[in-house]
Amino acid sequence: MVTYIIRRLIGALAMLFVVSAVTFSIFFVVPRLAGVTPDDMANRYVGRAATAANVQATAQKLGLYDPVVVQYGRWVKGVFVGSEYDYGAGVEHCPAPCLGYSFVTKQPVWPDLVDRLPVTLSLAAGASVIWLVIGVSVGVLSALKRRSIFDRGAMIIALAGVSLPPFFTGLVALSLLSYGLGITAPGGAYVPLSENPAQWAYSLILPWLTLAFLNAAAYARLTRAGMLDTMGEDYIRTARAKGLKESKVIGKHGLRAALTPIVTIFGLDVGILVGGAILTENAFSLQGLGKYATTAIAANDLPKIMGFTMLAAFFIVVANLIVDLLYAVVDPRVRLS
Repeated sequence: MVTYIIRRLIGALAMLFVVSAVTFSIFFVVPRLAGVTPDDMANRYVGRAATAANVQATAQKLGLYDPVVVQYGRWVKGVFVGSEYDYGAGVEHCPAPCLGYSFVTKQPVWPDLVDRLPVTLSLAAGASVIWLVIGVSVGVLSALKRRSIFDRGAMIIALAGVSLPPFFTGLVALSLLSYGLGITAPGGAYVPLSENPAQWAYSLILPWLTLAFLNAAAYARLTRAGMLDTMGEDYIRTARAKGLKESKVIGKHGLRAALTPIVTIFGLDVGILVGGAILTENAFSLQGLGKYATTAIAANDLPKIMGFTMLAAFFIVVANLIVDLLYAVVDPRVRLS
């Protein structure tokens, strides 16, 4: 088991290295292949009124004339030991872990990401619990009551949940529940958990439900399909023939075997969510990582985009690692060698 964990950790680190190299190539190699010069890249850092001499000096100080491999090595070094950014008007220090320095806001990227992370973590945690409990429960009941009114109604709602995007359901929910009936808090009303747990939950209940509606529908359909396949297996009939209670047959033998694909997509979904629930955060004006990413894209703030991409990739890789380790717990048929 220890060997397996070490091997998976090494694989996760290798994947992060590949993601960082690919991300860096997209922003620095691909533009060069398209004809973008170092002066063009430095022009965004010096303002519109800068002279050609100022642009060239800035490109030189930022190391944009250096080979791409040298630039990538400098960027990786900054992640571990920090970096200095000389853009002409002064030298700015970016402490480790330095994922870049925004010349638009004149601030390092990492503190901004850390400041936005609690909002996205709160959104992901609450929504994931809701969609997992509701989705799996509805899927199990639909499989056990196949072709019943409950099954057909649940699958129709699930189809609607999969089809409707969060920005649409979020705006409809805001209009009805917040501005119409006044039941839930309006968008942008995030309260930190450490300040008031009750107010924290109240401010996020509508974004949780909006985000959970989409994923719960998918989980219900997937759980139903898995349970229908599992409940027809020979070992299920054997368990019933031995006189086991139906609840034990369903929970211990049926659902446990059907949970393997659920665990897989749950890990991926949570990792993607922590990386930034872009549509939901924009719909409810939540200042999380998703909102941070869209603002950076609109402002053409390259360091922020790169920093967000790397943080999102980190959470996805970690989620996959946790999923791999949980396989042996969920499904006894899995063998770790």
